[in-house]
Amino acid sequence: MASSSLCFISFLCFLLCHGALKLQASHHVYTPQPSRLLLHHHEQPYRTSCHFQPPKNWINDPNGPMIYKGIYHLFYQYNPKGAVWGNIVWAHSTSTDLINWKPHDYAIYPSQPSDINGCWSGSATILPGDKPAILYTGINPKNQQVQNLAVPKNLSDPYLREWVKSPKNPLMAPTPQNHINSSSFRDPTTAWLGPDGEWRVIIGSKVDDRGLAIMFRSKDFVKWDQVDHPLHYADGMGMWECPDFFPVAKNGRAGVDTSVSGQHVKHVLKVSLDDTKHDQYTVGTYDLKKDIYVPDKGSIQDYSGLRYDYGKYYASKTFFDGQKKRRVLWGWVNESSSVDDDIKKGWSGVQAIPRTVWLDASGKQLIQWPIAEIQKLRKDKIKLTNKVLEKGSIIAVKGVTAAQADVDVSFKVKSFNKAHLLKAEWKDPQLVCSQMGAAAKGGVGPFGLLVLASNNLEEYTSVFFRIFKRQDKYVVLMCSDQSRSSLNADNDKTMYGAFLDVDPVRKNVSLRSLIDHSIVESFGSKGKACITARVYPRLAIGDKAGLYAFNNGTESVTITKLRAWSLKKAQII
Repeated sequence: MASSSLCFISFLCFLLCHGALKLQASHHVYTPQPSRLLLHHHEQPYRTSCHFQPPKNWINDPNGPMIYKGIYHLFYQYNPKGAVWGNIVWAHSTSTDLINWKPHDYAIYPSQPSDINGCWSGSATILPGDKPAILYTGINPKNQQVQNLAVPKNLSDPYLREWVKSPKNPLMAPTPQNHINSSSFRDPTTAWLGPDGEWRVIIGSKVDDRGLAIMFRSKDFVKWDQVDHPLHYADGMGMWECPDFFPVAKNGRAGVDTSVSGQHVKHVLKVSLDDTKHDQYTVGTYDLKKDIYVPDKGSIQDYSGLRYDYGKYYASKTFFDGQKKRRVLWGWVNESSSVDDDIKKGWSGVQAIPRTVWLDASGKQLIQWPIAEIQKLRKDKIKLTNKVLEKGSIIAVKGVTAAQADVDVSFKVKSFNKAHLLKAEWKDPQLVCSQMGAAAKGGVGPFGLLVLASNNLEEYTSVFFRIFKRQDKYVVLMCSDQSRSSLNADNDKTMYGAFLDVDPVRKNVSLRSLIDHSIVESFGSKGKACITARVYPRLAIGDKAGLYAFNNGTESVTITKLRAWSLKKAQII
């Protein structure tokens, strides 16, 4: 049993509502201090410089992000023993700016019967009095998925370096009476406080092909009772992993606390689809009387619905940053290289650059944009203005470190006369992009950027736009084409695409790309659509990588403004 300070015991009195309890200490199954052996940079051309990743081994879902006493915390799924999934613990790093990170000992690792076979994903909730608590999924000896609670050992420590588990774990579990699928019951959300004073939390699940957000209520955050109906469900979508449920202001970009409700906000329900490995969301209303979520009319609740990111991006999680009044989004970006290559390089997975999210002025979708702190890494700015890209032209963007850069460009199209007709059957943007890559000439487009390009363009990743005509309006398609990204045939070179809700007649078409050695995060139309790609060129690495703007369409386009910066290396230990 763990000895603890009087302050900590007082906290547990409040939390558990059962008087001062002695809590079970965590017994280390894995060595708590991860190895920090670093390979030389020239041996690791694909390691990122600005994205969060530990020095080695496998990572996946971001867990429990929060800010506490001015310190940002990121927990994440980690395998201490290798570059493939397994032996999962909650690794832990902290930051003052969401860019530079320092590691700590593992926060949560198998030690109780309720998590002895794994400590899977979960979320943090800040309880009244600024007291963090983590709910997470554990795997018990029967390999059932159950929900557990952990709290900080020392609330005066802003780094929250030690966590203690409740002796009452598991707090929520499948039983013969509740008929919960014991193999599909995971990833509790951040809890929110209802107007009745009770906490609510949802957990992802499924019954056959119906995705479920199972809801529980609690008065004390320890004893949880299942609600007789899910918060929401949808047929035909399969397992809902890593659900996230949060309010967004109807007006403005400021974020709001997870427990906020009322007429001035809408709610977002995000689910990670186990069948497709896509993060999809809807915008809707949280009906407080019925305790259900109702997506807005016209919302698409199938595989073609709105996504956070139309490329590599999964198991995402938001948190409310009360210090800067914003909602911040984290997402896991897995590899596109082979497992053998991952093992050779000794690591797998990175976290995307954190994004600020808010509701678009239309009220129909979210806007995502890299957090402002990434600008601290910018240097060596270059600028181009009013540069015309004629049919088939390509221009080099020089003066930046092309393998590690932030590029923001705006394109103006004057004539749409030669825009191709968007066929009725072209409903899947990824399929359209796959059929018409950057090398396929068009009417208006393709135009955009070639990133991580080799000198003779044997290798490049293209992020571009095509504009089609449909009835009495124009449709903008954004694509990320990895088909020529590497001479290595073993990589996954899937092409990605998204339609943009923008009128190119009235507004310029804009693109921002964050390039970091083996990852390209692209934001179309000021964050209306995002596409993340993983690429592993053999030639276009380090100072041999190039950056170009191009137009392979018949109609000319004008670069009204292009700004690009080299990016300094973040301090991620």
